Amino acid sequence: MAMTDPNEIRALKASFRGALDTAAALAALQAKVEAFDEHGDIAAADLEELSRVTAGHAIASTALRGLVSTMQGRRAATTS
Repeated sequence: MAMTDPNEIRALKASFRGALDTAAALAALQAKVEAFDEHGDIAAADLEELSRVTAGHAIASTALRGLVSTMQGRRAATTS
């Protein structure tokens, strides 16, 4: 088994917390989104907020996924 890298583990924890934080920000908008009138328009400010929050979540999730993939690749390379 390869030696673990404490910095890698710290990065994983930080990245995971970041993804959870952005998920919480997304969840905080659920009531607002569910309340949108299906026959009405959505205010520009609401769309801007959704854009900002969803972009933050996408970036955080992609970063976490990339880190996990890198960790998997590194471990696979050491077991080959």
